[in-house]
Amino acid sequence: MTLEIITSDALDGIRHGFFTRRGGASSGVFQGLNCGEGSSDQAEIVAINRGRVAEAMHVDPAVLTNLHQVHSADVIRVDRPMTGPRPKADALVTDRPGIALAALSADCQPVLFADPEANVVGAAHAGWKGALRGVLDATIDAMIDLGAIRGRVTAVVGPAISQSAYEVGPEFVDQFLDDDDQNARFFANGDGDRYQFDLPAYSLHRLRAAGIGHAEWTRHCTYSDEDRFFSYRRSVHRKEADYGRQISVIRL
Repeated sequence: MTLEIITSDALDGIRHGFFTRRGGASSGVFQGLNCGEGSSDQAEIVAINRGRVAEAMHVDPAVLTNLHQVHSADVIRVDRPMTGPRPKADALVTDRPGIALAALSADCQPVLFADPEANVVGAAHAGWKGALRGVLDATIDAMIDLGAIRGRVTAVVGPAISQSAYEVGPEFVDQFLDDDDQNARFFANGDGDRYQFDLPAYSLHRLRAAGIGHAEWTRHCTYSDEDRFFSYRRSVHRKEADYGRQISVIRL
């Protein structure tokens, strides 16, 4: 099966892709293109999958660069291919051609950024914790430090869990209301004391409030489309031992 790569017209002219799980070498619960080196999948199979992604992005696997993601607001500036242990952070930026920035996800949001005129790109992993802590804002600021212009930056949120699948409790809601009581608009009433959280809408709000030129979501739900996407929450509901990770990549 060939790779399936979702792209956005908003990033036209910049090589990028939100890769689905299709076209990979993994099997079992990891069936497909599992690129999660932190998963319990076979390391050599994950390397094959990542090699296929690198080939699709026209780069050497050594420059396919991602982080040890920890749900932070920390951003790493990448000037050269990384060696050794991956830094603990959740976003990367670069102005160097040929370096492919990657975010891994399985319900959390992969967000790809670009200012084509300044030749600056970024990639962020934004779960609810990272989004609330400001990882998207921090990525934009790091791009500006490299010469990007805020009003020219485009950000595209890739496949992520949608509101209909994202049930949370009142303690979760309180964290968002403590930050800003206007965040109530991102929650819908669910069963009993449960709520449904709209993570993509919250992140689009944060991106637009940051004053960038354009922000959009691809409108793909990872939880509901098992054939195309891995989902952490779906794996938990099924009591599976582990889950695969999608990869999303951008490069100059």
